[in-house]
Amino acid sequence: MTIRLGYQMPNFSYGQPVSELFPTVVAQAREAEAAGFDTVFVMDHFYQLPGLGEPSEPMLEAYTALSGIAASTERIQLSALVTGNTYRNPALLAKTVTTMDLVSGGRAVLGIGAGWFELEHQSYGFEFGTFTERFQRLDEALRIITPMLRGEHSTFDGKWYHTENAMNEPRLRNDLPILLGGGGEKKTFALAARFADHINIICNASELPRKIEALHQRCAEIDRDPETLEVSYLCFLMIDEDGDRARKQQQDLLRGIGVDLSTLSEDERKQTIADRQFVGSPAEVAEQLQTRVLDQGVQGLIVNMVTNGHEPGAVDLAGRTLAPLVR
Repeated sequence: MTIRLGYQMPNFSYGQPVSELFPTVVAQAREAEAAGFDTVFVMDHFYQLPGLGEPSEPMLEAYTALSGIAASTERIQLSALVTGNTYRNPALLAKTVTTMDLVSGGRAVLGIGAGWFELEHQSYGFEFGTFTERFQRLDEALRIITPMLRGEHSTFDGKWYHTENAMNEPRLRNDLPILLGGGGEKKTFALAARFADHINIICNASELPRKIEALHQRCAEIDRDPETLEVSYLCFLMIDEDGDRARKQQQDLLRGIGVDLSTLSEDERKQTIADRQFVGSPAEVAEQLQTRVLDQGVQGLIVNMVTNGHEPGAVDLAGRTLAPLVR
């Protein structure tokens, strides 16, 4: 597995009738595949996230949507960014992602994280627990899931989960990749060092040097060569042939959540979500991503285009701009 350039769909609010929603999803995935992206991601949520929209806005169940995308594409890898561990029994999740791998002809990636959106847990009746408990559960889940993806039977008796000789057949392969997503320097990075093939770091770009150093420390603690763990970064992308138009999209998006960049100093700006955004013309965006992300020791980019990714041609422009940076 290699994830060098991924496209994430962070929203399904396209201003269209519901009947046209999934065709728009498929169109984005196909455009990403043709434009040089190697992986397409959807979020694993039930409600839209704070900062992106209201909870009542459209949100698709991740694995159903990914299976539909699999049937409509040929080469692109498929994953959630990331599966909320608290939403599914881990043995069932291993079965689900393995079946998706079979359905897609070997294109599945298991993206997984501890879960964090309390409102969804309350509304749907999933136990939320404490921060520490959620990471205990993720640790146990990975101890169950990993052998099941590798062709082994799982027997495990933990605080949160229990399996007894759990089998996982059929499988196309015994090396289905595991991706962890997050920015936690102690818990998330330690689990990635132990279990993952790939980590997608989620943080402000100015924090990347510290995050990379911490990740290398977690690898050193278990004698893992950090070069064996792929690293990508999640970027919010606003790109347009007219850079001013892209900057207007950013300003409108941020004002919708109460952030006015014109009033912020450079240091204050680094404390906001704007530090995760890459905005402007193709040349401007490429330079920003090279210096702020790739030059910091990151090999891959996963981008979302919350303002215009659903518009025909937007994903193609992003792919043509970014693919040369990560080849």
